[in-house]
Amino acid sequence: MAVQNKDITYINKDFNDIRAQLINFSQTYFPNTYTDFSPASPGMMFMEQAAYVSDVLSFYLDNQIQETYLQYARQFDNLYDLAYMFSYKPKVTGLAIVDVDVFQQIPSKVVGSETVPDFDYALEIPENTSVSSQNGTQFTIQESIDFSVSSSIDPTVTTISQISLGEPTYYLLKKTRKAVSGTIVSTTFSLGNYVEYPTLELNVSNISNIIDIIDSDGNQYYEVDYLAQDLIYDSIKNTNVNDPNNYMDSDTPYILKTKSVNRRFVTRFLNENTLQIQFGSGKPLQTDEEVVPNPDNVGLGLPFEQNKLTTAYSPTNFIFTNTYGVAPSNTTLTVRYLTGGGVNSNIDANTLNIIDSTAVRFLNPGLNNSSTADFVFNSLATNNPIAASGGGGGDTIEEIRQNSLSNFNTQQRNVTADDYLIRALSMPPKYGVVSKAFTAKTSTKDPDTILDLYILTQDLNGNLAKSSDALKNNLKNYINQYRMIGDSVSIKDAFIVNIGCEFDIITLPNYNNNEILTKCIAAVQNYFLTRKWQINQPIILREITILLDAIPGVQTVANIQIVNKAGTNSGYSEYAYSISSATQGGIIFPSLDPSIFEVKFPNDDIKGRIVSLGTGTFSYGGY
Repeated sequence: MAVQNKDITYINKDFNDIRAQLINFSQTYFPNTYTDFSPASPGMMFMEQAAYVSDVLSFYLDNQIQETYLQYARQFDNLYDLAYMFSYKPKVTGLAIVDVDVFQQIPSKVVGSETVPDFDYALEIPENTSVSSQNGTQFTIQESIDFSVSSSIDPTVTTISQISLGEPTYYLLKKTRKAVSGTIVSTTFSLGNYVEYPTLELNVSNISNIIDIIDSDGNQYYEVDYLAQDLIYDSIKNTNVNDPNNYMDSDTPYILKTKSVNRRFVTRFLNENTLQIQFGSGKPLQTDEEVVPNPDNVGLGLPFEQNKLTTAYSPTNFIFTNTYGVAPSNTTLTVRYLTGGGVNSNIDANTLNIIDSTAVRFLNPGLNNSSTADFVFNSLATNNPIAASGGGGGDTIEEIRQNSLSNFNTQQRNVTADDYLIRALSMPPKYGVVSKAFTAKTSTKDPDTILDLYILTQDLNGNLAKSSDALKNNLKNYINQYRMIGDSVSIKDAFIVNIGCEFDIITLPNYNNNEILTKCIAAVQNYFLTRKWQINQPIILREITILLDAIPGVQTVANIQIVNKAGTNSGYSEYAYSISSATQGGIIFPSLDPSIFEVKFPNDDIKGRIVSLGTGTFSYGGY
């Protein structure tokens, strides 16, 4: 007997369509077997149950497929897993940030015939020191404070606090640090015999990050982006002992070094309240990571392959290790982490007045005047002059989705010239601050992989200055970890062109001329703020004209003149620049060599004048 081919429809997915298809199938292929399709019949009961089960399975299948795509997933647990695949770590809390002023007093001493502060009594406040308000809201100062060090990026403001017989007896020192809302919490985990890739879980809400992990033997484990990464950034204080060549450079408090570590871990959020910590699989006495690269273990001696020409080498895993770091065993791990944040952490100004002085110490432990030392130690105080902001909830569903896609595209690698620009500007401040950066090809004939990176920093007064050798070395070490292997980057100083601005305006009747002129000068000063200008940015005179025209009481801008200010004896840059030759069509162009225009002394170099209507000219040249 031949088998009859039955027509089966696969596109029906909901209950009604599946039920109708089952009825049609029975009527077509079993017309004499079953004919009662009334709602109360036993046959219809089984058909509707089958349709119900099919509808549930269809919905479940569609939902599972949807949750595997980052663009459509809606369940937080699935989004966290997908974000991890894209190397993005979602934020589960929003920390508030605020500037905290930290004060201490120190006595004076006489050096020669001059009274100066006695920095032997300077205090050192370690990183992760807690400050709090009267209502118990806690913030954490993440960077250490050394009152004896003053640099362009970490100035120590010194003022006289007490005077006796016309001479200072005590000075007040002030430093400013960023503080984030949160409380440092410590917990311990006991690990037994060795296992591969041991995993721990912190089931706590509002976790910001892991501060450190230390085992019972005092060994520290370092957090990395992925377990194959064995190089981390390490910092040492910029002193004569650590760097005798660059210790005088005040724009780099710390020297940036890279450090190879075999004790490391990675973290990932499983959901809003669970942070997973994972270690490698290596045994403490059998790790294969502390190996010096040589032809035996890199280019010639790979045991698993004869053809070395097609082997893909990674600078983070060149020996093809399978350990990915040491797995802790038979020890107790102490984990410190930061938790907190939220809307309630956006506290008011002048409320962070309590500091935890438990770990605060004198830089000079050999002080012989205990009463003065006690007074200095008790003078330690804090305050936040402005309110904290930024506190809130963690990433929303859409933020996780968009941040993951963005993170996947960037991959923290320098591929384009702009990547090097952003990487230079994002170097941690303790290694030196790059205030301005610009990238350009050395020559139009050179390939895109040969770049010049022009940078500038700032001095104590906030004016642009050349970067020190120490800062350049730190920047070289920093961007080298993200540099493509074929790229060649030369770090150079950009040129500073100091300028002044002089303008004439005609005012409307019935206005106070002095008030109008003051507002005009303030507007031009704000226009030429250093933070608003970039290397190779031209001056568009039309913008200044529009800016002045918009001030109430200004009838006409009669004249605008940009003048060059040069000469180190007067405090300006040594570079002279022909403004008239560089002006075309109302635009003053910078030089071919990357340079930046700067008004160094805005109170002196920006001048305005009110003229009468008869003397006004509408040219953009000089007087």
